[in-house]
Amino acid sequence: MFFQRTTRTKPWRRLAVSLSAAALGAGLLAACGSDTKDGDEGASGGNDSPAAASGSFPVTVEHAFGSTEVTKAPGRVVTVGYTDDQAVLAFGTKPVGMVDQYPNPAGTSPDINTQWPWVKDKWGDARPDVIMKNGDAGPNYEKIAALRPDLIIAVYSEIDKAAYDKLSRIAPTVGRTKAEKEPFSAPWQDNAVHIAKALGKEAEGAELVRGIQAKLDAAKKAHPKFAAQTSVALSYYKNSVAPFTSTDVRGRLLTGIGYRYQTKIDEVAGGKFYTTLSPERIDLVDVDRIVVINDKADQEALKKFKLFANLDAVKKGNVSYLLDSEGPAVGAAMSQATLLSLPYAIDELVKSVG
Repeated sequence: MFFQRTTRTKPWRRLAVSLSAAALGAGLLAACGSDTKDGDEGASGGNDSPAAASGSFPVTVEHAFGSTEVTKAPGRVVTVGYTDDQAVLAFGTKPVGMVDQYPNPAGTSPDINTQWPWVKDKWGDARPDVIMKNGDAGPNYEKIAALRPDLIIAVYSEIDKAAYDKLSRIAPTVGRTKAEKEPFSAPWQDNAVHIAKALGKEAEGAELVRGIQAKLDAAKKAHPKFAAQTSVALSYYKNSVAPFTSTDVRGRLLTGIGYRYQTKIDEVAGGKFYTTLSPERIDLVDVDRIVVINDKADQEALKKFKLFANLDAVKKGNVSYLLDSEGPAVGAAMSQATLLSLPYAIDELVKSVG
């Protein structure tokens, strides 16, 4: 889902490149084929076997690759989706393995992904193993098997059927929602309830979703002017303006608080969650409100990019610059769009555009 991190380009919650199913399958390690049993211990990284979260079981979860039965409350969960760890955390379970969305600056610890303001207290002293890094072709199957999971969650993920089959040989695996046509296009609400069901907490998940929806509705009601304005969320990527589509989580958050979205970007993106604009198409982001998600160095570079600086919206000051992984990390909260990050993201976004 993300753009791959470089010195000047900050990560997003999905892989930088849109990997085709063939490319992803070719880059994956062979499954190790280890037998796993419910409740087995022996995870690397010092993770003791956590207590299983309570819930209603057994449950059968329909997903893009078939159906998966979860017979009892999972004690050891590995998350393969970029934000699945936060969804699992929201229901009181600490994953033993997760994706490294935002690599730490060299020599720093603990993992920044466990230190966001909206997850830090939930993680506590737990330090999950990293089973995939942002930019990797796929998950490390041997490492996942060594963690001896009794459930694998791969919802906010671009895994294909071949990768799903390999994961399923390690432990019961829940893929993305059945209705999701393109990876990362499902509404955050659907993903939240989907993961909640796998944990035996579908009703609790639906309740949390209703609470966040009420927060969005309240923001929309408090700012009726948003309904008359068109917006777009974008980043500066590889020296180009890169807007997100209306079906991406950042686009959905803007429409969630009342804005109309620049849906012409969807047409240009052709099914991807973002696109990069050629100079002759940069007018597509000349809307009533632009939301820029980048860290400081990239924000400054974008401000010096003449094609962007000359847009009417920029000249009028109708741009909200939100730091991604630095400082308050509002961009990361928006990009993750989870049950844990959304309350924070909504509050900070409304402040920035209101």
